[in-house]
Amino acid sequence: MRNKIISLVIFISAFYLGCDIPNSKVEDEIHGRLIEVNGHKLWVETLGKGAPLFLIAGGPGMSHAGMHSFDGLSDSSMLVFIDNFGRGKSDRATSSAEYSIDNDVSDVEGIRKALGFEKINILGHSYGSAVAQLYAIKYGENVDHLIVANGFYNCEMWQDNNDSWNFIFSHQFPELWDSLMVLRSKGFRSSDPAHDELYNQFPMDMVQSYCPTNNFKHRKSCESTFNNEVYYQIAGPDADFYVSGDISKFDVTGDLSKLEMPMLIIAGRYDRALNPKYSLEYKKFCPRAKFVMFEYSGHNPQIEEPELEFRLIDSFLSN
Repeated sequence: MRNKIISLVIFISAFYLGCDIPNSKVEDEIHGRLIEVNGHKLWVETLGKGAPLFLIAGGPGMSHAGMHSFDGLSDSSMLVFIDNFGRGKSDRATSSAEYSIDNDVSDVEGIRKALGFEKINILGHSYGSAVAQLYAIKYGENVDHLIVANGFYNCEMWQDNNDSWNFIFSHQFPELWDSLMVLRSKGFRSSDPAHDELYNQFPMDMVQSYCPTNNFKHRKSCESTFNNEVYYQIAGPDADFYVSGDISKFDVTGDLSKLEMPMLIIAGRYDRALNPKYSLEYKKFCPRAKFVMFEYSGHNPQIEEPELEFRLIDSFLSN
């Protein structure tokens, strides 16, 4: 979901922002360039060798940089990192109306064609899971494996999780919550700068981690960039409370069972951004998919239980 909210996926490459990151892949292994797709230029990076694994970042609005938390998969796959339109180093729109989930899906297909891949594996994390699932539904013939990492299947799931973390914030941080309610009583909404600034004072790690210090370690390096304009266009102008925009129309529950490629669904037991109560419903919507709950992770098992998750993904992709 919101990756300004998800400020915990912080394993970013030195290539991208010129930062020193211990134990990251060396710079000359990462290859990045701008590619002309659907009338605009998109930033794409590749890392490693093997079958291509497209990594779709969350948000909506987050750049690819946080997805370098999946770098450990580059030993067995060619990782393809994407700055979707309006994010990171990619072009910005002249009008926010140009940002949409459908356009994100089309851009993934354009990048696949531009890079010359006949088939791809695709992993979508958080909001990126919406793009990945819609891509698999529309372009299934081009997908070898689909991975939904801490993702969601419809707008109701997103809204229920909004309600969940707001309940936590209102009870754990009543002073800050009261200040926010004063703003809202005056007509301020999520996309208003004053509201946005105050809301971001809530400790999002608390609702997205098994152990928040696991994420603090990664924040010591560099963080991904985030475009508010993309977020509020796709999720709605009051997205921290009430989902609207493209997200309000998102629902793949009737399509997942029709997909023919192997599917892996990943969830975190302590993920209060995408609660296990709803994540477990994936077993009903796509019963033949492999479902794995990470018992000591929140929203980012690739940070909290990386070795276990990477072994799982490598095994899944090799079958």
